[in-house]
Amino acid sequence: MKERDLILRVKQGDKDAFSLLYTRYWRQVYGFTRLYIDSVADAEEIVQEVFVRLWEHHPVLDEEKKPDGILFIMTRNIIFNRFRKSFNEPFLIDTIASAWDMADGAVAGEVETEDLRQYIRTLVEMLPARQQEVFKLSRNEGLSYKEIAEKLHITPKTVERHINEVLKQLRRKLNADLK
Repeated sequence: MKERDLILRVKQGDKDAFSLLYTRYWRQVYGFTRLYIDSVADAEEIVQEVFVRLWEHHPVLDEEKKPDGILFIMTRNIIFNRFRKSFNEPFLIDTIASAWDMADGAVAGEVETEDLRQYIRTLVEMLPARQQEVFKLSRNEGLSYKEIAEKLHITPKTVERHINEVLKQLRRKLNADLK
């Protein structure tokens, strides 16, 4: 069956066509996912999510687009959304709270969330300008590493290094302040 016909049949709700599409493309989706996700279980979960979303949105599929293109875009979006969700301010606060718990345990419960956010903002303002910029684009604007890299004309790996360094410095400073 040709790709266009396959998408057209899936669009019409044909479950056999969807099953064929899954069989033909799951390896490609899995392989692409593994480029970004180390965990086999997480990668398999993302693959399942891609095909579930494809089925949920089957009535609006564009039969003029190739299945691998549709699946690539859906997979990319799901992966980037997961990265974006995992690198946000609540995540940072949880990470810092955990570091405080390990350091002393008593202080974490006494600090109000808003005070903690303000303290983190103050610590971030003491960082080098480029680290501040990368960190704020990631946390405040929710941009992915790739989006930040494109915006700042640096590599995604450089963005990752900046974020990791900021988190290390914040943990170090928080631990030092607790002692």
